[in-house]
Amino acid sequence: MPLHPEIAKILRALPAPPDSLDPAAMRAGEEAQVPPVEERLALHAVEDTTAGDVPVRIYTPVDADSYGLLLYFHGGAFFLGSLDTHDHVARSLAKETGLKVISVGYRRAPEAAFPAGLQDCLGAVRWAAENGTALQWDGSTLALAGDSSGGTFVAAVAALAHDEGFDRITHQILFYPSLDLDFDVDRYPSLRENAEGYGVETAGLKPFNAFYLDSGADPADPRVSPIKRADLTGLPPALIVTAEFDPMRDEGEWYGTRLAEAGVDATVSRYDGANHGFVQNFSWIPEYHRAFEETAEFLRSSPGQ
Repeated sequence: MPLHPEIAKILRALPAPPDSLDPAAMRAGEEAQVPPVEERLALHAVEDTTAGDVPVRIYTPVDADSYGLLLYFHGGAFFLGSLDTHDHVARSLAKETGLKVISVGYRRAPEAAFPAGLQDCLGAVRWAAENGTALQWDGSTLALAGDSSGGTFVAAVAALAHDEGFDRITHQILFYPSLDLDFDVDRYPSLRENAEGYGVETAGLKPFNAFYLDSGADPADPRVSPIKRADLTGLPPALIVTAEFDPMRDEGEWYGTRLAEAGVDATVSRYDGANHGFVQNFSWIPEYHRAFEETAEFLRSSPGQ
């Protein structure tokens, strides 16, 4: 199907990308678009605290005695995004899943060199498990979710936790993840098929990720490009949501195939008419809000490990 008309209309109105990327200016531009708190989806409670030294925001959907937990890692090419810019995503995840959501304000490039952000995400997962009583964790679901580069962190954290013998993670949800930071244009057909005109363009992938790569992240390292991990056995069940018009569509879908071949319960769900970033940018369109509902269904239907 063609690109959704509402998405197409907004993309036509976007200014041309800048010739050079200024992290401070781009972050300020993002933050300026965040709506005031009174206009956001209401939940039972929203609290800012820290997981060790890492800022986190905890979203409690309803008043209850106990909750499953979901750790959320925001996207932004490893240098953009924040607890505020992705606040609406975390709120929707909490509302639709009924889980207590912990959004992680990990350190970003270029100020923080690799693997600082990844370590923050893994540390926040361990913190949640260690503080289960205070978080009213029911001891069952401990899920991870992330969009774009946050999806990269989800896959990498799940693998690192497995290697370290930390077996509490029950699910991983990856929204249009960036799983191969090699950026060879011939590696996946979608890099050419969706190269231009859909918001995120293939030619922009390398410069947008340069802050992260230049900080010491090696694209050949499975912690950076999780699709390069040789052995995917034993990882948590996965839901991988992709977008039809995303240059990174095929790497997400190929990762799902590889997980399934390794015996992991993996579901790949492609959203037709959508582009990269649709969960963050276009979830107000009913058919794309469906991604949150599908996440809830996946969490209920897949018991995890």
